[in-house]
Amino acid sequence: MLKKIINYLKRLNYTKAVYKTVFRLVGMLPADPKLIVFESFLGKQYSCNPRAIYEYLKQHHPEYKMYWSIDPRYASSFEGKNVQVVNRFSIQWLFIMARARYWVSNSRLPLWIPKPNHTVYLQTWHGTPLKRLAADMDEVHMPGTDTESYKKNFLTESSRWDYLISPNQYSSEIFKRAFGFKRTMLETGYPRNDILYNEIPQSILENLKQKLQIPADKKVILYAPTWRDNQFYEKGKYKFNLELNLDKMKEELGEDYVILLRMHYLIAENMDFSAYKGFAYDASHHEDIRELYLLADLLITDYSSVFFDYANLKRPMIFFVYDIESYRDTLRGFYFGFERDAPGPLVKKTEEVIGIIKQLEKNGYQLPENFDRFYQKFCYLEDGESAKRVVNQVFK
Repeated sequence: MLKKIINYLKRLNYTKAVYKTVFRLVGMLPADPKLIVFESFLGKQYSCNPRAIYEYLKQHHPEYKMYWSIDPRYASSFEGKNVQVVNRFSIQWLFIMARARYWVSNSRLPLWIPKPNHTVYLQTWHGTPLKRLAADMDEVHMPGTDTESYKKNFLTESSRWDYLISPNQYSSEIFKRAFGFKRTMLETGYPRNDILYNEIPQSILENLKQKLQIPADKKVILYAPTWRDNQFYEKGKYKFNLELNLDKMKEELGEDYVILLRMHYLIAENMDFSAYKGFAYDASHHEDIRELYLLADLLITDYSSVFFDYANLKRPMIFFVYDIESYRDTLRGFYFGFERDAPGPLVKKTEEVIGIIKQLEKNGYQLPENFDRFYQKFCYLEDGESAKRVVNQVFK
């Protein structure tokens, strides 16, 4: 048995070496100047900044040939989207990637993929940072790596980026340091947030409610937590313990509300909400969280960067931070005084969440005193035209 495993690993390493060599050889051929490859969250989603840039190009510059690099296990996420797809690491993918003039991604590509000299790599990233990133992390608690290797690999990857999108000046300063980024920073705002500033027909939101089977007369709570570095099954698959008490939520709020639960793309849990039918809905596989923002009357989150995006809508936010001491002091650490500057109340118990929602029902919502300062620091570039600014600087 051991011999078979060793032989398999040898064949795997040989195959990867051959693939890498062919990729490098094909990459020596002239680039196709109109060929762009997009990828979002390791090929799992049609979403985020790459999607917004793709849709802007498709509408305004249809002369480009555009492909989406996808993980075939998530092919259903791309069905019906009218996009050309290519399976990640397939032979076809090799030839398209190696000949492409542009790569557009919001997360890291494998280091063993050689970047051709003719390729322009646009890294969009995927959030304004609260928690410490890359070289700024004191210790790395993720599986399959250690602190030194993680930082070294991250900095090697970021050295391949030609452009990096930043949502604000605050992020630019952090990205330069944490990613060791020395090339062109595009301080444009996030293209994915353009939709939050463009008028959406009510019929689209009604159709989305129907698609998710949400009652039309109920208000919508969106719960979108992040992942915990030290809670995992294996590399790339993280556990999540649902600390929010849905029984109490349903009992106290079920008459007027439903709750959508949107787990981070790295969380491997398959949630079973059958006991909460008609109240709790698993929206983790609804790839475009922007649509969920538009549906949601209220956001519950923790340390996820979703709150920077949702703030553009100026709607209520509650921060359910039951493990804030360990997350802040052990796992990641924060870039600013989160407890002081968060644009909403921080709570640790479900009862507190329910109490705040009931107060909102009774008294209505008023922006927190610190909201304007928060908005001017983190959201000031968002105006519905970020994708246009990126395209004008990179593709034109």
